Amino acid sequence: MKEFSFVIVAGGKGSRMGNEKKQFSLLDNKPVWQWSADKAIELDEIREIILVVPSDYDEKILCDYNVKIIHGGSERAESVLNGLKAATCEYVLVHDAARPFASKDLFLSIMNKVNENVGVVPVLKVSDALKKIDSENKISCVEREGLYITQTPQGFHREKLISAVTNNLKAKDEAEAWEKAGHELDYVNGEKLNFKITFKEDMLIAKSLMNSKITRTGLGYDVHKLIPGRKLILGGIKIDSDLGLLGHSDADVLTHSIMDSILGAAGLDDIGNIFPASDEKFKDADSIKLLENVMNLVKDKGFNVEFVDAVVEAQVPRLNKYRDEIKSNLSRFFDINIKFKSPEEIDDTGRGLAMKCWACANLTSLSLHDISPYKGETQPSLVREGEPFTVEGSDDKKC
Repeated sequence: MKEFSFVIVAGGKGSRMGNEKKQFSLLDNKPVWQWSADKAIELDEIREIILVVPSDYDEKILCDYNVKIIHGGSERAESVLNGLKAATCEYVLVHDAARPFASKDLFLSIMNKVNENVGVVPVLKVSDALKKIDSENKISCVEREGLYITQTPQGFHREKLISAVTNNLKAKDEAEAWEKAGHELDYVNGEKLNFKITFKEDMLIAKSLMNSKITRTGLGYDVHKLIPGRKLILGGIKIDSDLGLLGHSDADVLTHSIMDSILGAAGLDDIGNIFPASDEKFKDADSIKLLENVMNLVKDKGFNVEFVDAVVEAQVPRLNKYRDEIKSNLSRFFDINIKFKSPEEIDDTGRGLAMKCWACANLTSLSLHDISPYKGETQPSLVREGEPFTVEGSDDKKC
């Protein structure tokens, strides 16, 4: 496995933000730079985090974090070099502190592609019409075909990048220095959310993203045959009945239709493909356990289940007396309303041969705050208790 140092470049003066150092501004109660660091500490390939701060920055503010703090230079290239020289791994990811929304998937795609001879950068195709204004204030059109916006993190072999940047201090980014040094450069698709907070308007957009949500609705349906000799389970509750539902799992028709409604709203496959009857490990499976898996799947997709409405159609047995118990059992996962309807002796359900259920689930996309890997838990500190760290370039101070 390739090992990476993660260098977060936070040495800017914030001149375009009215001299506000946006990399240290709070975004949902965390400094902007820490959003990237939190993702990095989850990846086994990243073995250390180096934070490059302005030379005049009070490093004591950062004493709660297990990162190596390096003072930057007057230009970006100098700051990057200081960070690279403080790193120890063979490979490095260099990232702008003001890009808090880069995903772990983006990190991984870059790390998987980089090697000793090839550097990798994320890029986005330019979609807007481009214009150029010259020194005489004359405007002209620029062809956008083949033009891409470069993002970070950018991945390289560390020692080769040190040499490349040293010899190209005027390069606008590490990729330019790498290419001018004669090394091969490759790319991965960037992410629109991975924008750089440069102006005050960008910070307003970032803050609004923390709370933005969309709503999705899904429909679920299931039917099972009623037969003697089987337990009757609905919503995880055992029903007193001489008849039970036939199925590979516990045949909980209510929970099955609910799962399909949730999966549908999240744009995922149905339970027949996720928990196939051909797989023996799901034989007589507890559908409530399967529901727990479904809840994790939709959370990983960035969704939260807000509300479920379900209708169970059955002639026998009479189910209303179990409503509160079933509702209480399922409300551990989400708000739910359940109705039991008699088919008035119509069709198979009316003759007591089957049960049917329809469910409708309402999902919202999680905010970026909710998607934090530590939601609902005590967020781990980036510093190990009792372990000081060195602030290099500052008379070897300790925090």
